[in-house]
Amino acid sequence: MNFKRFVLIVLLMFSLLLASMPAKAQCAMCKTNVENARKEGHTLVGSTLNNGIMYLLFLPYAIAGVFGYIYYKKYKEKQAADRLKGLS
Repeated sequence: MNFKRFVLIVLLMFSLLLASMPAKAQCAMCKTNVENARKEGHTLVGSTLNNGIMYLLFLPYAIAGVFGYIYYKKYKEKQAADRLKGLS
């Protein structure tokens, strides 16, 4: 698969992710924990829960980014080697 096709697929997947309808729900455990914490007077539970969700959201993209970067570097090295073979 060439690099342009790879970039096109990634952009298509990202645009589909952004175009999805937002869900107005949350998991039952998260909802229960937030409601119980509010009843007990803890006010920071919502923000810490949001930070945890953002952490869980970021990690797969970070891993994919690292693998994408490695793939890109290997692709560029292969192109450079092919160009050198063509010159000799």
